[in-house]
Amino acid sequence: MRTATELPTAQAPFSGPLNLLDQVGRTPLLRLRRASLGLAPGVEVYAKAEWHNPSGSIKDRPAANILRSALQSGRLAPGGWLLDSTSGNMGIAYATLAASLGIRVHLALPANASRKRMEMLQMLGAELTLTDPLEGTDGARRIAGQLAAQSPDRYFYADQYANPANWQAHYQGTGPELVQDTQARLTHLVAGLGTTGSLVGTGRYLREHLPGVRLIAVQPDGPLHGLEGLKHLPSSQVPDIYDPAVPDETRPVATEQAYAMARRLAREEGLLVGPSSAAAAVAALELAGELEEAVVVALFPDSGLKYLDEPFWEAS
Repeated sequence: MRTATELPTAQAPFSGPLNLLDQVGRTPLLRLRRASLGLAPGVEVYAKAEWHNPSGSIKDRPAANILRSALQSGRLAPGGWLLDSTSGNMGIAYATLAASLGIRVHLALPANASRKRMEMLQMLGAELTLTDPLEGTDGARRIAGQLAAQSPDRYFYADQYANPANWQAHYQGTGPELVQDTQARLTHLVAGLGTTGSLVGTGRYLREHLPGVRLIAVQPDGPLHGLEGLKHLPSSQVPDIYDPAVPDETRPVATEQAYAMARRLAREEGLLVGPSSAAAAVAALELAGELEEAVVVALFPDSGLKYLDEPFWEAS
């Protein structure tokens, strides 16, 4: 296997002006070296650095595929409105990519979303409906559904939790990239559960192309948590696209474990990552410590730049 700096990329040769949607994907695979000290010599741990997407997160993948599918089917056209619910990153992905296509975006999101996220969405031209913070993303989705029902002629309701273009984006992109980047040596995938599209789509592809691969889901250890973007499925509305047959195992991660890992990755690996990325790292390194021979890849959904005002960075 090549080193992190030698890993292959799938960049197409420049052939003229490029659409912003065409820049989604082909993100780097980074080896976690110092964080992996003490593991068995035959174990390698990597992070898929999804903040290299245009809007800064893994959500560009499903957002781009949802937009493409809607445009190709005629359900959406330049000048039209896309409607969905979000907790932040998916909304930013929609707003970023849709702006480049001349599509307007209306988002329902919890009123306790960070000020930084709201400012980013407003700068990108998104129209916002703030929902009950106590109802979280499930409440935002309910309100988005009501808005869609009230104005069916105005909106294309994307509904990321039920839209197959969500998981298909990872089946078509993330999965093939991982097989290529690891030269088909990947043995374990670790991915957080939010909309569940990344695990479902990537996992389905890997199962077809890498016999024996193990798929590890990550979720918060309880309903009250601080892991932005992740769902505790037993206490949440389970996304329609979720397939419980995909994960071989689900590992819970405590909020404080993830916060501590975010600080550790910044100081030991030079990687400033968000809580959901840190949660995936906790599970991946825990898993790696149980193995003798493995190539473990964790999906890191975003960087820590949207979380710099969060107090967990200040802990010793």
